[in-house]
Amino acid sequence: MVTVFRLTVRQLATRGRIVILGVLGLLPVCITWLMTSDSTAPSVAEYEAVVLSGMMAASIVPLIVLSIASVSLGHEVGDRTLANLVLTPLPRWKLVVAKVAASVVVAAPFVLGSAAWTSWLAFNHDATALVAVSAATAAALVMYASVFTWLGLAVSQAIGAGLLYIVLWEGLFSGFVSGIRFMSVRHYAAAIMHGLDPRRFADAPHVSLAIAASVAVVVVAFFGWRTTLRLSRMDVP
Repeated sequence: MVTVFRLTVRQLATRGRIVILGVLGLLPVCITWLMTSDSTAPSVAEYEAVVLSGMMAASIVPLIVLSIASVSLGHEVGDRTLANLVLTPLPRWKLVVAKVAASVVVAAPFVLGSAAWTSWLAFNHDATALVAVSAATAAALVMYASVFTWLGLAVSQAIGAGLLYIVLWEGLFSGFVSGIRFMSVRHYAAAIMHGLDPRRFADAPHVSLAIAASVAVVVVAFFGWRTTLRLSRMDVP
């Protein structure tokens, strides 16, 4: 499993992809710097709605993870190397764990670095806020990685399908339709952030920290199981 993990990291961490991910990761930092340097700095509620929820959780994080996780197994299918992978003497679930872990490791510096830097700038070096934002972003990262790894194996045009999901579901519907947010990664990531730092963040109708963390575990386990099942049942050329 370690060998599959290392090979996947090398495949995903190409120079061109790293440059693009670096630019995406810097966008929230630049926006935060501009917002905090203005004389009319936004309130915590406004900053959370614009940067943390609207930009980070609903746009930047899923876009970064989509570009990595959707190809971790998807490229194996397109390059017709999946047969070599499944012939290794490893259970299918270990292959899936290695692919998801590699996606998380490659995306983590850009996602978590961006989250930590933005919260550090926005909340005047407050450690509690930094931990809350970083932990929520890490939870979103792992959930998105599980979802998009499955998507890359289940759909031939995973990037297009993932973009539709990000724009319509996470970006539009979950922000305006109250019932849909309970099926949104963005909602549970925000709930984790609120639960870890309820003093600072705006009061909002989020589920408790325990429920949000439990849902995150269920999402990762469910899509890991679905990916393993798909990998076991599909016809490998």
